[in-house]
Amino acid sequence: MNQLGSTAASMGTRDRVTLPPAVRAAVEAEIGEIRHVEPVSSGLNSAFAAVLHTADAAVFIKGMPEDHPGVRGQHREAAIAPHIAGIAPRLRWHLNTAGWDLLGFDHLPGHTADLSPTSPDLAGLARTLARLRELEPPTLPLPRIEQRWTGLADDADLALLSGEHLLHTDLNPNNILISVGQAWLVDWAWPTLGAPWIDTACAALWLIAEGHTPTAAETWARTLPAWSRAPRNGLDTFVAVNARLWTTIAADDPQPWKLALRNAANLWLTHRSS
Repeated sequence: MNQLGSTAASMGTRDRVTLPPAVRAAVEAEIGEIRHVEPVSSGLNSAFAAVLHTADAAVFIKGMPEDHPGVRGQHREAAIAPHIAGIAPRLRWHLNTAGWDLLGFDHLPGHTADLSPTSPDLAGLARTLARLRELEPPTLPLPRIEQRWTGLADDADLALLSGEHLLHTDLNPNNILISVGQAWLVDWAWPTLGAPWIDTACAALWLIAEGHTPTAAETWARTLPAWSRAPRNGLDTFVAVNARLWTTIAADDPQPWKLALRNAANLWLTHRSS
C-alpha cells in the first residue's frame, strides 16, 4: 500500500458492520461459501464494504440498508456500470434483499492512488482520464454538471461547463484504484454529463489538496488532450464554483479533508485571479 497524503488519509474510516444472516445467505448464493471477510475501511459512502473470499475467488462488495440516504447513488452506480468497461471494475451483480441493497464487483488487488507530487500514480490516472473521454455517453437520464451546480454561478457561466461527455466528478484518491498496471475509477455514485475537461479539472483540484501548487497541477493537466479544449473563462468558472462549493461544505461540516478541499479551491482561485 502506498502512503497517502494527509488529506486523503483523513477522509474517514467505516465502522465495522455485520451483514444480517439473510443477506449473507443471499450473497453466498451468488458467490459460494464465504471463507473470509476482509473489511475495507477507506471511502465514505457505503455502510458495508469488504472483500469476500471464497475457496477459489474474491469479490468486492459494498452495500447499505434500503432506507439509507445514499442508496440512490448506489442505484446510479449499478446503472452506469455496463457503460464503463475497462475504466471501472466489472459489476457482477446487484442484489436487493432482506432490506439491503448490495453491489458485487470483480476484486482488483491494489492500492488507492497517491496524488502527491512526484507520485508514479499520476501517469496512470492521466491515461485513464484520456480513455474516459473517449467513451460513448450512455442513453441514461444523467444529471448535467450545470444542473448539479445551479446557484453557484450565473447561467451564462455555467453553460461554459456543459457538454455531452461522461464524467465521474469525484476523483478523490479513495476513488482511484491502482491495480494490474492501470488506474481504475470506482464509486460512480454521481455519473454526470458535461464538458470533456471537467474530470481533469476535478483531478487537478485534488492534486492541489495533496500538495501540488496550482501551477504544477495545471502543468499536469496540460498533458491530457481534453485540457486543450477548456476555455479560460470556463476554467475560471470551474474554479470559482468549487471555491464556493467547498467553502459552504466545509462550513457545514469542517472535517479535515473538506477543509483541505476548501483551501485548495481558494488557493487555485487566487492563482487564477492574479
